Amino acid sequence: MSDDCAYQQLRERIRAGEFAAPTAGEAPGYIQANLVAVPKAYAFDFLLFCQRNPKPCPLLEVVDAGEVAPRRLAPDADLRTDVPRYRVWIKGELAEEPTDVSAVWRDDLVSFLLGCSFSFEKPLRDAGLDVRHITCGRNVSMYRTTIPCREAGVFAGPMVVSMRPFLPRDALRATLITGAFPQVHGAPIHQGNPAAIGIGDLAQPDYGDAVPIDEGEIPVFWACGVTPQAALLTAKLPFAITHAPGHMFITNIQEEQLQWFSESVC
Repeated sequence: MSDDCAYQQLRERIRAGEFAAPTAGEAPGYIQANLVAVPKAYAFDFLLFCQRNPKPCPLLEVVDAGEVAPRRLAPDADLRTDVPRYRVWIKGELAEEPTDVSAVWRDDLVSFLLGCSFSFEKPLRDAGLDVRHITCGRNVSMYRTTIPCREAGVFAGPMVVSMRPFLPRDALRATLITGAFPQVHGAPIHQGNPAAIGIGDLAQPDYGDAVPIDEGEIPVFWACGVTPQAALLTAKLPFAITHAPGHMFITNIQEEQLQWFSESVC
């Protein structure tokens, strides 16, 4: 599969129901995105939540109610079918995790696409760094922290982080590399002692899979786009749709093109 068509062929497999796995390491070099779709009545609150919490919720595009194709990121896509696995939320509770939400999609949903740290994993690997969950064939480890997000309307809750272990010297290299990608979470928010941010057991992630941490390595934590799903638990919206953690929307955009996403996303 050539790099030029990797994203398109993967989305076609997802749409056909042939791929429903986590997307870490898939379509390398192309930006991946978190999905949050909320009723229009709550869209301003969620937009404000993203603006107040740009580290975990870096906004790439807002798709108007009644539309299902992200015009900037992937105009040939369909948000109802092109995510490997979704989560459907009813009154703040997880109702189901389907691979297609066409049957439950509503015309009043405003969709938000947020940057994902999977997008900077190719540069990490290109630099010779071991991205452990890809090496192990697992989903990334994700944890709820005690770091509070800034509230916005009905949305509030803790920051969620993803974790990748590195030797200290490689953690510094990873910080420098990922700091160049603020649109997909940028540099880590914490390194070392997980208890300092409220994580009790690295072997028991709240989302995703645990990965081995070798002797001498330290855990390195990045803000994560699953944060809005923690906020949905408290917001208790009548209805919402998100991606399942680790199962991202694949865009048409290459990582070198991220710079022009510093412009307006609405």
